[in-house]
Amino acid sequence: MPEIERELRQFVTDNFLFGQAVPLSNDDSFLDQGIIDSTGVLELVAFLEHRYQIKILDEELAPANLDSISRLTRFLQSKLQPNS
Repeated sequence: MPEIERELRQFVTDNFLFGQAVPLSNDDSFLDQGIIDSTGVLELVAFLEHRYQIKILDEELAPANLDSISRLTRFLQSKLQPNS
């Protein structure tokens, strides 16, 4: 889903990189790169829940789901599938 990937990248760039053109691959860890901290995770979750009309459960708040563009895209795809 290239559109989701584009939206996520734009959100991260606008809100955490403040519009700077910082090189960021789809697999770069937000935490390891110092892009998102614990407060940023909450902001990211609020955006995802509002934009995609999903509910993210506490047990889903894990780096495996939220720590890169690739991981976010896969996580969202699974949440947006019917019956998930």
